Amino acid sequence: MYLPRMPIFARRTRLRGSSLASVATATLMTVFLFPGAAHSAPGTERVAAAAAATPRESRPVYSYADAIRETVWVDTGLDGDGDGRTDRVAVDIVRPRESAAQGRKIPVIMDASPYYSCCGRGNESQRKTYDAHGNPVQFPLFYDNYFVPRGYAFVAVDLAGTNRSDGCVDVGGRSDIQSAKAVVDWLGGRAHGYATRTGGDRVRASWTNGATGMIGKSYDGTIANGVAATGVKGLKTIVPIGGISSWYDYYFAQGAPLYDSGPEWLSDYVESPAARARCAAVQKRLVDEAPRTGDWTRLWNERDYVKDAHKVKASVFVIHGMQDLNVRTKHFGQWWDALAKAGVERKIWLSQTGHVDPFDFRRAEWVRTLHRWFDHELLGYDNGVDREPMADIERTPDHWSTDRVWPPRSTAATTLRPGNGSTPGVGTLGLHRAPAGATETFTDDPKLSEDDWAAGIDQRTAAKAGFVTPPLAHDLRLSDSSTVTVTATPTTTTAHLSAVLVDLGPATIRDYAGSGEGITTLTDRTCWGASTSGDNSCFKETKTKTTDVNHTVFSRGWADLGSYADPGKGRPLTPGKPYTITLSLAASDHVVPAGHRLALIVAGTDQDLIDPPSSTPTLTLDLARTSARVPFVGGAEAFVRATEVPQALGSARAGGTSVPSASVTPHASRSEGVAPPRPARRIPGGSL
Repeated sequence: MYLPRMPIFARRTRLRGSSLASVATATLMTVFLFPGAAHSAPGTERVAAAAAATPRESRPVYSYADAIRETVWVDTGLDGDGDGRTDRVAVDIVRPRESAAQGRKIPVIMDASPYYSCCGRGNESQRKTYDAHGNPVQFPLFYDNYFVPRGYAFVAVDLAGTNRSDGCVDVGGRSDIQSAKAVVDWLGGRAHGYATRTGGDRVRASWTNGATGMIGKSYDGTIANGVAATGVKGLKTIVPIGGISSWYDYYFAQGAPLYDSGPEWLSDYVESPAARARCAAVQKRLVDEAPRTGDWTRLWNERDYVKDAHKVKASVFVIHGMQDLNVRTKHFGQWWDALAKAGVERKIWLSQTGHVDPFDFRRAEWVRTLHRWFDHELLGYDNGVDREPMADIERTPDHWSTDRVWPPRSTAATTLRPGNGSTPGVGTLGLHRAPAGATETFTDDPKLSEDDWAAGIDQRTAAKAGFVTPPLAHDLRLSDSSTVTVTATPTTTTAHLSAVLVDLGPATIRDYAGSGEGITTLTDRTCWGASTSGDNSCFKETKTKTTDVNHTVFSRGWADLGSYADPGKGRPLTPGKPYTITLSLAASDHVVPAGHRLALIVAGTDQDLIDPPSSTPTLTLDLARTSARVPFVGGAEAFVRATEVPQALGSARAGGTSVPSASVTPHASRSEGVAPPRPARRIPGGSL
């Protein structure tokens, strides 16, 4: 879907420093975060001096070593484990002692996670640690070390059923989301907190102003998406890093299973031992209501945050790797489009990595940008981050470009059509429709991957149908999501389809399929904030890991052909009968350079990325009824200019018959470079 994009802060109106109200607000902020600063100018000069001293950046003026570290158990109002009492989730808090002593109310940065005990967080898999009295000592990641001295509280929430919390893990469902939402409500004075897990002594969050920002990678970022989709009061911003937007799309792609198990495996993996013993009913529901058929059920509806994007009141800063094969890029694409339609304030970073935190691929710039984002969103500082470009995009390893809005306003979906080429089995890709009767045939081979298909693009191979443009005369940029509509006739009652867009040409890219998904972890450390003996702010440095390739798959989509009539329910196919289905390809932003070619490949099972069907079908594509809708920056004009077929543009505009596509120039290709995806059972947070 292509929707008009708004500047990041088009919807919210903020007072700037020119008004008396802004000066007064700035004065208060100066008093709150810089003790004594507002008293430097006596008498009538105080307001002017305060305006001159208006902070644009929070400073580390508070002691991290002396910070208050405590745990509160917040009542979720649910009884997920069925023990007759409502569940309480453990909320570990670290906050400046000075602000508490002086009665200053401060904002909160929160990371709600199921991984604090089972698996750890970050590149070094840090876990929470506690002293002999159960008080928190180590908070994983750098957020506490860096932001607490700057006047923020950091809150780390154990989702229900994990670590020290009651309840059961329900993998993105009501219990997971309520685990974190209840904490936002408690911070705003709307829920009950207790000093112990079972006791009756109430604890109130009197130290905060209730302004909360949620952050987290993968499962944690997913929870941030889900909580924002409730429209909860007090949640000012979320920063989802590689987050899921709909759990169905984590486990299935239009009916095609992506993994050999469902959410019950993940629930069992992250739950505490006590939760496993009492949560059999929840586990059973995760099996019964998530059938491996890929049918849409009420379980998936509950875990679809995209449909509730209109409720989001928080701003959203999205970070995603464009080669993330764990939380695949469809998640950020459909979330972004839904947020745009709802007029939500947005910002985005898109890297060339896989499932990697920006702290590990662009560390210094990430910390600086995140600092400014939270200062603006949670402290109200007018630091200009809202006037900067909406999007940062990694073009080549460690080289970034920006866009004022994303996708760029000139982006327009253009229909490309496959055709038979001069070489059997090697088709063309252009603006004209193939003649009636034109076909290509392939047989599903689950042993082959998208990389194998791309390596054999200029040869007739049995397992794929490939279609390519001529070498480009100019760079051609694709930005946002594509679709591919296929009319296919199967020989069996079941069939899975894959469609991928490929940049054919030599390049040095991040090694996203390697063990580090585009990074290498070093032994040297750099420090980001203050440290204590139990919580070190120094983390291992990383460097970019690259590989040389002759082709790059940059957008993918999959489907079970049996979902042709209803994306929510599959059905058996009739051999010999044609079926039409539209595959949604994942969002991306990629430039195919001049001299390279753009390819569309349609095939069956994409090894290790989808599971094969129960049969081994041969499929015949009706090329006259097959097409791709591709979002080119500059639209059809850009495609025509890049492919140097000027006569085609007028025909495309008029809807008539275009000129024949140019012949394909063979291009030597090799499969080495990017390793095939690892056949591992993944969790949203890392591969096992």
